[in-house]
Amino acid sequence: MIEPPIIPKRKLPRYGFHNHTEKLNGRWAMIGFIALILLELKLGHAVTVW
Repeated sequence: MIEPPIIPKRKLPRYGFHNHTEKLNGRWAMIGFIALILLELKLGHAVTVW
C-alpha cells in the first residue's frame, strides 16, 4: 500500500467518553463505595433504607 507523506494528527473531541475521564470516574466510584461500606460498619446499620 502507498503510505501518505504526511499523517494528519487527530484532535480529541471536547465532549464524550475518553479513557482518562472514564478511569477518573471509576476511581471516584470505588472510593465512594468503600466510604459507604465503612460508614455502614461504623453506624451499625444500613444508610439507605427502603
